[in-house]
Amino acid sequence: MAYLAPIHRPSSVRHALKIRFLNPDNDSLVVAKANRLEIYSFNEDGVVLSHTRTLYGKVTMLQKLQFAQSPTEHLFVGTDRYMYFTLSWDAESQQLQTQKTYVDQADKASRDSQTQDRCHIDPTRQYMMLQLYDGIITILPLLSKGKKKKPSDAFALGEPVPSRIPEFFVRSSGFLYPRGDDDVHPKLAILYTDDRDGVCLCFKRLDYSPGGAGDPGSASLGTLTARDDLELGASHIIPVPTPAYGLLVLAETSITYFDDISGQSLTEPLVDPAIFVAWTAIDAQRWLFADDFGRLFLLMLMLDGAEVKGWKLDVIGTTSRATTLVYLGSGLVFVGSHQGDSQIIRIQQKEIQILQNLANIAPILDFTIMDMGNRSGEAHSNEYSSGQARIVTGSGAFGDGSLRSIRNGVGIEEQGVLGDMDNILDLFPLSSNGGGTQTDTLAATFADETRVFQFSGDGEVEEKEEFMHLSLTERSLHISNISDNRILQVTQTDIRLLDSKDGMGPTAEWSAQTENTIITVASANKNHLVISTGGTEALALDLSKGLRIAFTARRSFNEEGQIACINVPSVCEGICLAGFWQSTSVTIMSVHSLDTIHRVVMSEDVAAVPRSLALTQLVPKESPTLLIAMANGEVVTFSMDTKSYALSARKATILGTQGATFKTIPRGNGLFGVFAICEHSSLIYGSEGRIVYAAVTAEEATCVCPFDAEAYPGAVAIATSRDLRITLVDTERTTHVHTLKVNETVRRIAYSQKLKAFGVGTIHRELQDGYEVIESHLKLNDEVIFKELDTFALNKDELIESCIRADLRDRSGKLTERFVVGTAYMDPNGEDVVRGRVLVFAVGQERKLKLISKLSVMGACRALGVVDGNIVAALVKTVVIYSVDGPDLTKLATYRTSTAPIALSISGNQIAIGDLMKSVSVVSYARPTQPGGVHTLTETARHFETAWSTAVAYVDDHTWLESDAEGNLMVLKQNVGGITPDDRRILQTISEIRLGEMVNKIQRVEVEGSSGAVVLPRAFMGTVDGSVYLFALIAPSKQDLLMRLQQAIASRVQSPGNVPFNTYRAFKNSVRESEEPFRFVDGELIEKFLDCPPNLQQSICEEVGVQADVEEMRAMVEELRRIH
Repeated sequence: MAYLAPIHRPSSVRHALKIRFLNPDNDSLVVAKANRLEIYSFNEDGVVLSHTRTLYGKVTMLQKLQFAQSPTEHLFVGTDRYMYFTLSWDAESQQLQTQKTYVDQADKASRDSQTQDRCHIDPTRQYMMLQLYDGIITILPLLSKGKKKKPSDAFALGEPVPSRIPEFFVRSSGFLYPRGDDDVHPKLAILYTDDRDGVCLCFKRLDYSPGGAGDPGSASLGTLTARDDLELGASHIIPVPTPAYGLLVLAETSITYFDDISGQSLTEPLVDPAIFVAWTAIDAQRWLFADDFGRLFLLMLMLDGAEVKGWKLDVIGTTSRATTLVYLGSGLVFVGSHQGDSQIIRIQQKEIQILQNLANIAPILDFTIMDMGNRSGEAHSNEYSSGQARIVTGSGAFGDGSLRSIRNGVGIEEQGVLGDMDNILDLFPLSSNGGGTQTDTLAATFADETRVFQFSGDGEVEEKEEFMHLSLTERSLHISNISDNRILQVTQTDIRLLDSKDGMGPTAEWSAQTENTIITVASANKNHLVISTGGTEALALDLSKGLRIAFTARRSFNEEGQIACINVPSVCEGICLAGFWQSTSVTIMSVHSLDTIHRVVMSEDVAAVPRSLALTQLVPKESPTLLIAMANGEVVTFSMDTKSYALSARKATILGTQGATFKTIPRGNGLFGVFAICEHSSLIYGSEGRIVYAAVTAEEATCVCPFDAEAYPGAVAIATSRDLRITLVDTERTTHVHTLKVNETVRRIAYSQKLKAFGVGTIHRELQDGYEVIESHLKLNDEVIFKELDTFALNKDELIESCIRADLRDRSGKLTERFVVGTAYMDPNGEDVVRGRVLVFAVGQERKLKLISKLSVMGACRALGVVDGNIVAALVKTVVIYSVDGPDLTKLATYRTSTAPIALSISGNQIAIGDLMKSVSVVSYARPTQPGGVHTLTETARHFETAWSTAVAYVDDHTWLESDAEGNLMVLKQNVGGITPDDRRILQTISEIRLGEMVNKIQRVEVEGSSGAVVLPRAFMGTVDGSVYLFALIAPSKQDLLMRLQQAIASRVQSPGNVPFNTYRAFKNSVRESEEPFRFVDGELIEKFLDCPPNLQQSICEEVGVQADVEEMRAMVEELRRIH
């Protein structure tokens, strides 16, 4: 059984509108992103998200409805399952409210619309028109208040009435504005392609007759006039309101105005051709147009009274390529985009100003995973949720193309920056008045000095040349406020106690130079200080003994080796901890006598040295947690008993390749987080009773400290190699997206951990003298800042189709890392010409691409893989195995597919092939057993169903995950236990669900689950709509529990429109349709259990059969949520 959970929700915008929805006095912006509605309010900077909600269906239509009895407008929503419903806003509960439960308009006998679903409301607000199927227009009367109307009908739509039309391939349509009160029959204009591929325009009159009791009525659309002389590139109809009336037709080389009454037309050519993709009206004479290259046009009609004399068209700027435009008023426009960031812009004098960007990573054409904590050996917790795995996507298209780094982590917001601060070694917060609750001073220590910065209440900063007689001419190991208004400073040479009240100089001082040694490590709390001198001796000082320095204990550790780190915790004040170099051990000692209480050896590996320690309270009502940062990048945690100081529950997590440095950060209510500073810094904190590791977006951090100042309450000071920053750190992790604009389509992306670089296949498009010019490149980019290192240009009209990193076998039999690229030519002439190439690249020490092998092939190379050190290439109707033989590629074996192979997944010698139309087949590769023998590809299994595959991945033994072009997911398992050989060749569907989004890429992941894990992550998926999903297999012991839990929640938690969950997630393609998902659990629905009130949670558990403890169920769901 399978489990599905979203990591990044859809971000592509295809539909949006302005509506008075949240309150009657202010407009809102409603945006549809796949199966989510987002409602935005306006502010001076643009828009701010007010509400978001998941729907059971992908949104294909949005309209606003106004009913006389409602102070706000209602929202009409249509979905891809041919359902529609209406929603309003409940101001009291601050939630969406269903006004009309879903109406199913599915018709299996009709052909789906070949262009797009459309929804129009006539200007008189009497009728709504739906176009869901070719040749059928559905009319819905908008009910108005009347004598015979029931109160329940006040916000209702009439019964849908279908009307057949002969126009099938409709390009655009719209209701015309009525010219007077006597114009009682709405008029509809339709732009369509006829059966001779000509472009025509017709005008139809709507005649609607209401029915009697139980009769839905009737509607007819009779043709008034028609034109068949339109330009072939005509694409959009724009109804023109008073005083001109009529309509505009947008085409690629011209714009035409039609008068529907007189039949006259006026056509003017465009200065430059344009493919218009979206439009919105500003007023009765001005419109905004967007074209396929992101240009924004302003058109203004030139009128003489009510007569159109012409128009003026100006290019006013460039935006993301728009899929929808919404004029918001006051010169503001929302540009909704599918292949770039959506934007809020302001129209100025012949130009635009971009006010706000709304991030969009759609469409995800390809992605790869950077696992920044991959190691071997001891089992580790290494999940995407920790933030140590980063997903890098190739997103957008053409000018909106980009690389996006998606990482789950803790965000940081900068509040201020102090520049020119190179190589800060440590930071210490101080309060100048000693007993203050807030800090106002920050000490930064360097290799040979300490600098002090004091902050005023309004945030002004002043560097102090002298502060409380601190020693500022040397490096400080520790500075802090301690009891009785004193300040403690420890340097490499001495210890100083200073009175912060009178500032008269050191009240007590001890110098290590009197013993001919230096201080190497120091740690203190309010009452105790422990230092290490010479690396092998520890000294303990009781800070509660007034204004004098008196050591309470001294101990040499010659048998343990040198002291690597010390921690004197604020919790468990009677102890201190020390980590040692040679013995790789951690010792718990009495802070008074330095006697050993417990000792634990961390590793037999001498390289696994404890480098930093922190004992603090991470989780409420639990024992304190000891964190140990090892030099090899591990973080080991123990739970400590507060009475015996015994350690238990050892766990290990990898944060990077180098040892981390710990700093505790207060989180309130006696709890702390631990900031782990390393090459991939993380915040370690407690959440929902468990320890969470979350990557921090401040990747350049070298040291941190809490800085709760009056001007920056709750802030954290972060030092980098260049500057010092005052920041606010999020309390919990969220998904963060970092963007690198490429301005080209990132078609393919491959990652080399060894080279620390990406191989990126791009497609560049631009207009030159009115012609579209396309070029394709393979680029080598650095992994950290995505800097371009080298570029290889493909041939003219050659496009990159596939790109992988591979370990290929050379002539000597040695495996060598290479980048392999598959290409296709756009317009090959004839049958026997070259249609693609397979290219092999090496990357030298100078990090440059070098073409070492190439092969011209007779088909486009759609996918690539590697088996046994050889290249697997998916060509048209054929899968071929090639060996690399110097500059040449040698064909070893071939397999003939049903149509066209477009996806490959390889595990061992098993190759799963995703076919364009015929689902998945599995072949086995075998090397010859004797010299001179033949390499073979033998089909071992096949899925005998029709499915338009888009991606496939191996997820378990004899098990594959497949996605199709109609938004479905299928888990296929080979029937290895079949009786006959034919039975054993069958790939059976063991799980299936409708995702509702087309998946472009499935990437297998290796995550070792614990023995009690509920699910085991197996793959990530990237979709056309910008979603990233986690696919997992459910542990056998939890399968029945999760299925029953899903059923119980689905029956109690209603979605907007009251659409049934089973209908929404049921498998559906052009061949068959199911009634419910099969052995597939929707993680997003399961996690709604945590949002249910306690009484509903109890009811759900009773239905599931878990009557013992709701807390156990909640803990299991919380564990599932933490996975992603």
